[in-house]
Amino acid sequence: MAGTGAQIADFVGGIAELGDRLGALLWQFDRGKAPSLDELGGFLDLLPAQAGGRRLRHALELRDPALFTPELPALLRARNVALVFAGSDEHPSFADITADFTYARLMQSRADLEQGYADVELDAWARRARIWADGGDPDDLPHLAAPQPGRGPRDAFVFFIASAKERNPAAARALIGRL
Repeated sequence: MAGTGAQIADFVGGIAELGDRLGALLWQFDRGKAPSLDELGGFLDLLPAQAGGRRLRHALELRDPALFTPELPALLRARNVALVFAGSDEHPSFADITADFTYARLMQSRADLEQGYADVELDAWARRARIWADGGDPDDLPHLAAPQPGRGPRDAFVFFIASAKERNPAAARALIGRL
């Protein structure tokens, strides 16, 4: 991880130019490229809390199943870093709330559905997004550790990516309509 701090500072310095349009920063470690939990803690310590006079929020997407242990949520909570819910059959997907916001990347849109997802699935995601935004924790998603008590309203980021990419904008519009 030598040189990582300088790379992070360079990236954050540039992206901070987005100002009030900047949302949470996503940091992704692909399968086979993930650090140990100790190394991950060192990486998280390099993430700046502010840039350009603005508070930064960080989300972490891990794709290596070996990192998904009961210790992971505690590591992320200690640093207020959101664990990304991958919404995927290919990648580990856990919904532990580890920050003062939530972050989901839904990866199962289907080309044969106009909105990418069935109405019942979009209804379920709208319900989950509302629960997250209201400070709760949906009880129908998997967790690594015991759910945390609600702490009040929070931002809930939900993105549609991958799979049938041409359907993701329609899925996003359909979810927004439900919210």
